[in-house]
Amino acid sequence: MGGFLGTVLIIPLRKYFVRDLHGELPFPEATAINEILVSGESTSKSAGKVLLMAFGLGAVYDFVVEAVHAWNPVMTTKTLLGDFGERMSSIRLDVSVNGIAALFGLGYIIGLRYAAVIAGGSVFAYLVLVPLIFHFGSQIPEFAYAGKQYVIANMDSDAIFGAFVKPIGIGAIAVSGIIGIIRMGKIVLGSISLGFKGLKGGPVEAAPRTQLDMTPRSVLLIQVGSTILMAVLFFAVGMFTSGPGTEGGFSVGQCVLYAVVGAAVGFILSFLFTPVAAQAIAIVGVNPVSGMTLITVVLTILALVSIGLKGDAGMFIALIVGCAVCTALSTSGALISDFKIGYWIGSTPKNQEVWKFAGIIVASLVVAFVIPIMDSGYHFTIEDPTTGEMVSNTKVLPAPQANMMAAVSKGLLKDPANQPWLLYGLGGLMAIVLYMAGVPMLAFALGIYLPIPINAAVLAGAFVSHLVGKTGGTEKVKKARQDQGILIASGLMAGAAIFGIVTAVLRQPALGAPIRFISIGEDFVLKHTEAGEAFLESESARWYEGFNGQMISLVMFIGLGVVCFLLARAGAQWSLREEAEAEAAADNT
Repeated sequence: MGGFLGTVLIIPLRKYFVRDLHGELPFPEATAINEILVSGESTSKSAGKVLLMAFGLGAVYDFVVEAVHAWNPVMTTKTLLGDFGERMSSIRLDVSVNGIAALFGLGYIIGLRYAAVIAGGSVFAYLVLVPLIFHFGSQIPEFAYAGKQYVIANMDSDAIFGAFVKPIGIGAIAVSGIIGIIRMGKIVLGSISLGFKGLKGGPVEAAPRTQLDMTPRSVLLIQVGSTILMAVLFFAVGMFTSGPGTEGGFSVGQCVLYAVVGAAVGFILSFLFTPVAAQAIAIVGVNPVSGMTLITVVLTILALVSIGLKGDAGMFIALIVGCAVCTALSTSGALISDFKIGYWIGSTPKNQEVWKFAGIIVASLVVAFVIPIMDSGYHFTIEDPTTGEMVSNTKVLPAPQANMMAAVSKGLLKDPANQPWLLYGLGGLMAIVLYMAGVPMLAFALGIYLPIPINAAVLAGAFVSHLVGKTGGTEKVKKARQDQGILIASGLMAGAAIFGIVTAVLRQPALGAPIRFISIGEDFVLKHTEAGEAFLESESARWYEGFNGQMISLVMFIGLGVVCFLLARAGAQWSLREEAEAEAAADNT
C-alpha cells in the first residue's frame, strides 16, 4: 500500500524534478546507475574492466572490514591523537570516521559541494552543539528534560548527540521539508488540478513518448484505492484488538473512526513528504526517511490519542501508518532516480511506472524473506541477563532510528507532554535561518541528524572526486578521469552492498555462524538462551579497539582513496586510447 501510494504521488511531480530542473540537481544515485548502464552497453572494454575492478575493490575492502575484522573501520580522534585526543574528548570534542568503501563511494558521487554542506552540519553538531551542551550542562548535577533525568557530566559525545542534538536535526529536516513544499506549492496544486481534470474525463494535453505518464484518472484511482485499503486494515485491527477497559474489540463506530483518521493521516503525510524525499534523493542521494517517519509516527499517535485510541491498537495503527509513509517515501525517492535515468536514456515513463508496481510486489516478498534472516543472524532483541526482559540488541545491531521511534512512540502514548518539542522547534528555526542565508537547508539538516562518522567518510570520497576532476593536462583528460571516477564509485558501492549481504549470511546461527572462524579483530561466540535460541556475542580485541586497529584503518582508508585515484587515471588512459584507435579505424575506412 505504501509503495503504491509513493509511486502515484510522485508521478505528477516527475516533469518538475526531471525535466524542469535538469542540470540543477546532481542526482547522485541516478548518475551511478546510469554509468553502469553506459558501461554495459558501451563497446569500450576499458569501462567494463574499470567497473569490474572497482566492484572487486569495494567487495573485498568491506568484506575484510565487516566480516574478517582485519582492522577497526571506526577511527576516532580520541584514540589516534593520543593525550591530545583524550583532552579533546574530556570536553566532548570528538570526531570519528567510519572508513568503509560504501560511504566513500557515496561521497564520490555526491560531489564536494553537497558533501561539504552535509559535513558542515555534522561539524556544527559535534564540534559546536555537543561541547556547548556539555560545558553548560555539566555545571548542573542533574538535569531533567522531556520526562528523563540526565547527568550530562557523565554523558559521552554520542549520548549527548543522541539525546539533545539529533532532535534538533529532526526538527530542521521537518521544517526544511515544509519550506520545500511551500516553494513547490504551484507544482503541487497543479498536480492536484491535473488529477481531478483527468478523473472527470477532461482532455489531457498530448505528450511525446518520452514524456508519457499514466493517465491522471489511473493515478487518482490508485491513490484512493491504496488509502481505502489502509482504512480497511485499520478497521480490522480495531475489531480484533482489545480496547482499554473492554473484554472484546472496539465498537464498530470506534473502528470506523480510527480507520478514517489513520488512513487520512497516512495519506496526507505521504502527500506532503513525498516531494521532500524526492528532493533529498536528487540532491544528496540520501533519503531522510527515518526522520520523517518519526514525525509521522508522532503526529499519528497524537491524532489517535485525541480521538481516544490508546493501547496496543493505537500503537499498531501508528506503526502501520509510519510503515506506509516510510515505504511511500522510499519508493518515491527511488522512482525519481529511475525517472532521471529514463530521461537520460530515452525510456517511456509510463512503462517505468507500470513495472514499478510489479517491482513493489516482488520487493515486498523479498523483504519479508530477508528480515527473518537478519533477525536470525543479528537478533533484533535479546534477553537481558539481569531482568530477564527482551531488550534491543544495540551492541550488534544498534538501529538508532528504530530504537528512537520505539521510545518516542511509547512515550507519546503514556505522556505526550514529555517530548523534546523545544529541540524540534529549535531545529525548525535553524532551518528557516539557513533558508534565509541561502544555505542548502536540507543538506545541512541531514548533517546535523546523521552521525559524523558517516558524513566524514562521505566527505573523504567527495574530496578524492574533486581531485580526480581537477587533475589532468587538458580538459579532455580531466573529463575522462572524472567519468572513470564516477564509474569506480558505482562499482565500490555495488560490491560493498552485495558482500554486505554475504556477511549477514555468515552470521546465521542456523549455518553455525561461519564468521566465527574468519574474524580476527572480533571474537564471536555462539551462545544459546534458556529457551534454546542461538545467538552471537562478540568481544573486540584490545589491539582492534585501540591505536593499532585504528591506525591500520587510517592507512587502508587513505590507500583506498589513492587506489581509486590511480584507477581513475588508468581508466582514463585506456578509454582515451580506445577512442583514438576507434577514430583511426574510422578514418582508414
